[in-house]
Amino acid sequence: MKLKPLHIGDLTAPVPIIQGGMGIGVSGSQLASAVANEGGIGVISGVQIGYKEEDFRTDNMAANIRGLKKEIKKARELSPEGIIGINILTAINYYKETVTAAVEEGIDIVISGAGLPKELPALVEGSKTLFVPIVSSGRAASLLSKMWDKKFNLTADAFIVEGPEAGGHLGFSKEDLSSSLSPLTSLVTEVKESLKPYIDKYQKDIPIIAAGGIYTGQDIAIQLNNGADGVQMATRFVATEECDAHKNFKQLFVDAEDKDIKIIDSPINMPGRAIRNALIDRHKQGVKEDLSFCYRCIRACNPAKAPYCISNALIASVTGDVKDGLVFCGRNASKIDRISTVKELMDELITDAEKYYKASATA
Repeated sequence: MKLKPLHIGDLTAPVPIIQGGMGIGVSGSQLASAVANEGGIGVISGVQIGYKEEDFRTDNMAANIRGLKKEIKKARELSPEGIIGINILTAINYYKETVTAAVEEGIDIVISGAGLPKELPALVEGSKTLFVPIVSSGRAASLLSKMWDKKFNLTADAFIVEGPEAGGHLGFSKEDLSSSLSPLTSLVTEVKESLKPYIDKYQKDIPIIAAGGIYTGQDIAIQLNNGADGVQMATRFVATEECDAHKNFKQLFVDAEDKDIKIIDSPINMPGRAIRNALIDRHKQGVKEDLSFCYRCIRACNPAKAPYCISNALIASVTGDVKDGLVFCGRNASKIDRISTVKELMDELITDAEKYYKASATA
């Protein structure tokens, strides 16, 4: 049975796979365009995207806006017909300016998590850009929908439902992560139920995209069979030739073992999932890095209490220093055993998912 395309607003992705945004610099124009060219939705990470600009430290916002526009232009050149999105964390400073710049550059979709993007509809108003929030519960989806219904008289173009096995910063408390959380299938069902009033009111589909811990084609098929309209995957795309990260970063995923995948306290007081290295070991021992300079990239950052600068740590890792940089990953990162191309990976995922559908239909 063929996978159904993913319809979001007036956009149609032939393959119902969104490549998750990974920052800083892990998913840029090269990876996003490669995924879009294979029929999925490619996503650029908007977090500190101007880190290669000369004035990154002296004029952080200007550098990031410039870098953002460059990456969107490059992605468009490499995939003129593909669907390109951008992931912009709600928690960053200059959120409004960053979203506005992406819309001006003609981005197809703005995806936002790490908080509730309360003003996102206003920032894309009057454009063709679609908006998709990331939530981790039906309650969050209901809260956003109720707010947008009352304030803007509209609803989201889709929702991404991110479960506890995702990488990077997680939408769960550390206590929740150590207990028995609902599986992703249950969260998807919960969010679907919470959106029924708005689907009825606005007479429009609100696609649900399942995310967090999806690794195989069978995982994709399970989520689609459960009612999801598509999936978001990030970790699998790190170990591709087209991934924008340094080769050392990619190889670390190939070499990682299950015992290396850790839940950490990030410098911005949020739990996250990362690969253990020297930086994480030092942090666990209470060592505090030099924080004489701070980008103030995240509103919640407190340099007086942070053990290290998250921007410096993420830039270090994406540029090759995987010992002293921060390497976020999904729960299943240790399963990766080789580096492939995006085409090879997409072909594998599609073939496996369709095989599972056939097996399910004849069982």
